[in-house]
Amino acid sequence: MTLFRRSLLREFTSLAIGVCVVLLVISLTTLLIRLLGKAAGGSMQAEGILAFLGFTAINYLPIILSLTLFISVLMTLSRWYTDSEMIIWFSSGIGLVRWVRPVLYFTLPVALMISVLSFGLSPWALRQSAEYKRQLDSRDDVASLAPGVFKESKQADRVFFIDNLSENDAVINNVFVQSTQQERLGVMVAKQGVQKIEKNGDKFIVLENGRRYDGMPGTRDYKVMDFERYALRIEPYEAKIEAPSSKALTTPALLKNPTLPNIAELHWRIALPISVILLALIAIPLSFVNPRGGRSLNLINALLIYMIYSSLLSTFQVWVAQGKVSPEIGLWPVHGGVFVLVVVLFYKRTNIHSGILRLLLHR
Repeated sequence: MTLFRRSLLREFTSLAIGVCVVLLVISLTTLLIRLLGKAAGGSMQAEGILAFLGFTAINYLPIILSLTLFISVLMTLSRWYTDSEMIIWFSSGIGLVRWVRPVLYFTLPVALMISVLSFGLSPWALRQSAEYKRQLDSRDDVASLAPGVFKESKQADRVFFIDNLSENDAVINNVFVQSTQQERLGVMVAKQGVQKIEKNGDKFIVLENGRRYDGMPGTRDYKVMDFERYALRIEPYEAKIEAPSSKALTTPALLKNPTLPNIAELHWRIALPISVILLALIAIPLSFVNPRGGRSLNLINALLIYMIYSSLLSTFQVWVAQGKVSPEIGLWPVHGGVFVLVVVLFYKRTNIHSGILRLLLHR
């Protein structure tokens, strides 16, 4: 391996590690804030935050790796242009096309990793996330209570509120329960409560030292009763199993059931590793920087191309799922257009570099 190739791969790798870490931290922090908001609002169990964070991180990884590689190649070569290192390599007979091989050496392992994630791990993570959510939703009302949060029962006929839990979560303190039975409103408050499971499997929450308000205040049948013990039966609930979306299906399942949404998802999984190769190749000519000028223009162009490419892939996927684009055509026109752009940019930059070298030699 030549000197410039070793130097290039070393800088690619070091920059890619830093970029990937930054993108992961930003993505996971944003996701964590959103999950904590759901947990605080009572729409999600707090103990499920880490699990959902891990499953979503696996699903995000293909896009993060793709963006990491694009930025790494672009920024590394842009720095070499800015520091005039590229001119030195060009003057020693290394043309722009010679940079394709080391870039592909760096890109192909990442593309293989993205393929494994796209075809296997990401759908698995989505299935596990959906199953874990179903298991949390199937928990009884008492198990899903969180201190300081009003929680509606699965049957939507009760609202629970607890002030705090004991250290082993066996006793709930300062309990408020509002229930509606036969269109009659009942409110119970108690100093504490415990969960009890009968031999037949029925679950009860037993409230102790409390008061029940039954009926509407101001009416004749309004009642106030003090009690030492009051048992509320917790109705069992099993969250329904929903059919997995195309994104969560295994690749063999997509092939066995070639509906339009499944074919569109298959095209998307194929597109991810292909797009990362094309993005790495297009980053080579896009990295050109005039040493006398700034690097802002090429970075803006690269950002626009990345956004347009990603948007077109998503748009064509939707069109395939809706039948507006033939499944045989799929997302290939987008890849073809980017490949043509790569060839055009290489041709344009090669002519520019040849002119620069001739100018330097004449001097």
